[in-house]
Amino acid sequence: MSISRRQIFSGSAATAVGLAVGGVLPTLGATPASAATSTGTAGRPLRPFPPLKDDPNGILALPDGFSYKIVTREGQTDMSFGQGKTPGLHDGTGVVGSRHAGLTFILNHESAPHAITNGVPHIPGTVYDPGAPNAGGCTVVTTDPNGNLTGQWVGISGTIRNCAGGVTPWGTWLTCEESSTRAGGTWSGGGQTGTYQKDHGYVFEVYPDPSGAQLPKPIKAFGRFDHEALAVEPKQRRVYLSEDASGPNGLFYRWTASQGRLEKGIADQLGDTEGTLEAMQIRLDDGSIVPDVAYITSAQLGRPFNVTWAPVPDRDAKTTPTRLQFADGTVTRGKKFEGVWSNGDGCYIVNSYAFATADLPADAAKHDGMVWFYDYKDETITLVTYFPHNPFSEGEGVNPKYVDMTFDSPDNVTVTPWGTLVLAEDGARASHVLSSVPGGPTYAIARNQLQIGTSNGNPTYSEFTGPTFSPDGKVLFVNIQTPGITLAITGPWQDYLR
Repeated sequence: MSISRRQIFSGSAATAVGLAVGGVLPTLGATPASAATSTGTAGRPLRPFPPLKDDPNGILALPDGFSYKIVTREGQTDMSFGQGKTPGLHDGTGVVGSRHAGLTFILNHESAPHAITNGVPHIPGTVYDPGAPNAGGCTVVTTDPNGNLTGQWVGISGTIRNCAGGVTPWGTWLTCEESSTRAGGTWSGGGQTGTYQKDHGYVFEVYPDPSGAQLPKPIKAFGRFDHEALAVEPKQRRVYLSEDASGPNGLFYRWTASQGRLEKGIADQLGDTEGTLEAMQIRLDDGSIVPDVAYITSAQLGRPFNVTWAPVPDRDAKTTPTRLQFADGTVTRGKKFEGVWSNGDGCYIVNSYAFATADLPADAAKHDGMVWFYDYKDETITLVTYFPHNPFSEGEGVNPKYVDMTFDSPDNVTVTPWGTLVLAEDGARASHVLSSVPGGPTYAIARNQLQIGTSNGNPTYSEFTGPTFSPDGKVLFVNIQTPGITLAITGPWQDYLR
C-alpha cells in the first residue's frame, strides 16, 4: 500500500513541533527548535554532559567526574555455586527487586548453539530445551549498593538468542527469545550438531532466586515470534511487545488479560491461548492505517497519532509467522522494533534504523532511528526523538572529530529515575551510551573503546546493550556485547539527567 505525504501532513497538529535539521548530524537534527533548552522533571534546564575522555585502559570513554568498574566478563568471572565462568553475548538487562542485600539484576545472553564457546550452561532447574546446549539464557547477578559483584548464577538455560525483555512490577524479569525456530530444527557448529527438542520464540519469566527455584516454562499466551522487548502496564493486565524481524518488517503487539491481573508465575497462571494478542495500527486523521513507521518523519515530532489494534489469528504461528498473518496496509510495520520501557503512564518504543531498499517502502523516508511514546490511557503514539538518515551510517561512519555528536541505530532503552531516557547505540562505527530527552537533545555519556576488529582499515566496536539504573540512581549498569562485559558506571548523574 502506498501512502502519500499529503495524508501525513493533513492532520491538525502537523506542524506543532518545529525542527532544526542538521543534515549529517543526527543528534542535532533530532532536536526540535522549540526544545533547544530542554528541561528535566524539576523544570530546570538540562546540562549537556562534558566531553568524553578516552580511557587509558581502552575500554570506556566517560565524561569528567564519572568512573566505571567491571562487574562481569565472559569467560573470566567465576559464577557462584561452581557453575563455571560468566557466559557471553550480554544483552538486555533489568534491575529487579530482591530479598538479597544490595542490588540484583538479570542479564540476557543472546547466544545460540552454533560454535559459541561461552554459552549458558545447563544447570538443573533452569533448562527449557535440552536440545539447545551451550546456547542462550539468563544469569542472575547480585552486587553491593556500589555495583561490586557479590554473586552470579544461571536463571534460565536452553533458550535461543535472549535479546531484551522487561522488568515486572512484582520484581522479576521477562526474557525474550529473538528466534522462531521449531522443534526438529537442526544446528551445527564447532564440530558439533544437534536437534532442537522444543519450539522457540517465546517469553520466559526469570526470578531473582537460586537456580533450583526457577520456572523454565514459556509464556505461550504472549505469542511465538522474534521477540525483542516488552513492558508490563502498571495495572498488570496488559503487556506491550516488540518484534525485531524483516521480510516483511516486524510488528508491535499488545496482550490483554481476559480476567484478573498478572503476577509472579505467569507461565503457570495463563493458558496457551488465554487473553488477546493484537498488532498495532497507527491511524491518520482520516482513519487510514500507516503501513510502516518510516512514513512518519521529523516533521511529526510531538504529534500524537491514534492507535487501534488488530487481533492476531494464530499467536503460536503454527503454519504462518504472526507478522505474515496480516496483509500489508492492515497493520503498521517497522524495521527493527527494539527496546521497550515503561514509565508508568506509557512506554517508550525504539525503532533502530531503516535505510536499505529492503528496509522500508519505496516512498517512505530513510532514517537512522526513532523513539516513540505510547500513552496507555489515551491509546496514542507520539514520535519523541528522531535521527535523520546520515549517508555515512551506511558505510564506515563519520569523521572522528564528530564521533561523539553523530549517532545512529538506537537499540535498548531505559527510563532513568528522573524520567529521562538512556539509549544503547549499535552504531555504524562508534557505539555510545546516550542520554536522550524526549522532545529534546541527545548527548553521548559513554563510548566503547574496546576494539574487536577492523573494517577497511577502520577499527570496529561492539554494541552497547541493556542499560538499567539502580533504583536510587547511583549506578548505571550497561553491557558491551562482545566480548561480554557488564560495567557499573557511577558519577553525578542527577546533575545531568534531572
